[in-house]
Amino acid sequence: MRTVTVGFLGCGNIGCGVWKLLNEFKDDLLHRSGVVFDIKRILVRDVHKKRDAVVPENLLTTDPAQVTDDPAIEMVLEFMGGEEPATRYMLRALEMGKTVVTANKMALALNWHILQEAAEKHGSGLYYEAAVCGAIPIIRTTVDSLMSNRIEEMMGIVNGTTNYILTRMSQEGSDYAAVLSDAQRLGLAEPDPTSDVEGFDAAYKLSILSSLAFHARVPFDVIYRQGITQVTAADIAFGKELGYTLKLLAIAKRQGNVIDARVHPTFIPDSHPLASVNGSFNAIFLHGHACDDMMLFGRGAGSAPTASAVVSDMLYAVSRETPRHPTFRNSDKLAEGLTVTNDWRCSFYVRLEASDRPGVLAHITTCLGNEGISIRNLMQRDAVNGRAQIVLITHDAGECSIRKALAAIDSRDARVESMIRVEAKA
Repeated sequence: MRTVTVGFLGCGNIGCGVWKLLNEFKDDLLHRSGVVFDIKRILVRDVHKKRDAVVPENLLTTDPAQVTDDPAIEMVLEFMGGEEPATRYMLRALEMGKTVVTANKMALALNWHILQEAAEKHGSGLYYEAAVCGAIPIIRTTVDSLMSNRIEEMMGIVNGTTNYILTRMSQEGSDYAAVLSDAQRLGLAEPDPTSDVEGFDAAYKLSILSSLAFHARVPFDVIYRQGITQVTAADIAFGKELGYTLKLLAIAKRQGNVIDARVHPTFIPDSHPLASVNGSFNAIFLHGHACDDMMLFGRGAGSAPTASAVVSDMLYAVSRETPRHPTFRNSDKLAEGLTVTNDWRCSFYVRLEASDRPGVLAHITTCLGNEGISIRNLMQRDAVNGRAQIVLITHDAGECSIRKALAAIDSRDARVESMIRVEAKA
């Protein structure tokens, strides 16, 4: 039997989940791994705060050094969230030669290069399965199981809050604001939902996943990001009529040395495996040159699912004689030799409010045709007060071309109400 002494940085929702799992599942973990994790110290803001787990008060401290600098503590688990002071505390623990396990996608995505440099310099371990998609083992799958593959494409529902909102909007025909308010009341969305609904959370996760998938650093700041705040019930309904489901997708593709990395609302065919991922569930759909298509699906958040990933990393760390780190050069810049395109190709959904008179539709199709864009589907609603709703889906086109074509439409003829990207491959 081996005993590993552990310290916590934070003991909120995830920290309490890990505490419960380590204690309630202790005998099974010992039987399966021969390891006992002894929790010595837990950093908190308030030692008297009521928590979801019964944690002995003598383990609690408000001094981070009692976790990061204690030579008896071999492994530090970080659950604080946010960039700082979490990054600073993890950096100190790594400099002290400790293994760090984190669930913090923001700190990792923005400061991965700093943390990894310290880990390599001091022979420390740095593990982060829980930072992306909760219990879904996407990090380990990408790094280990798919090592023999060249991953060319990855699309994922990686934020449960936005997936819950879009699912409700689709099933009920409700407006965004009403569903968001309900999600906040139920505790499924934060009081300030910006990180989720504006796509920041998904972009942090995509930076981590795409870097590992492509074996090259893809920093957060090169990822295109658009949230769901402008999505309307009308667009979701029109999409459903045409056989599409709307999701906030994190998308990364690599062709040669060109990277396409983006987060935005996306229509996908109802037949696509991701289309059936509803509620707060997460899923990653990827394509490798040898494995072909595959999808991983499961709980992407919550104290117990995230704790599962954290404890998995703890066991993985103690099973290795030497720490394992990504093989690519990790920096805050895009990997040398790579470029990120802002002119990706896909189909596009466009909804316009148009004057109900001859020649308007011809004008719209001419503007599209001038940029080499053809129409796959077109739908028109009866005019009301001389204005008609026109909805179209294009064949594959370039992002820059569609923007130029829509800008050329005379506003006296038609006004673009929305444009949503479509990933048509089922």
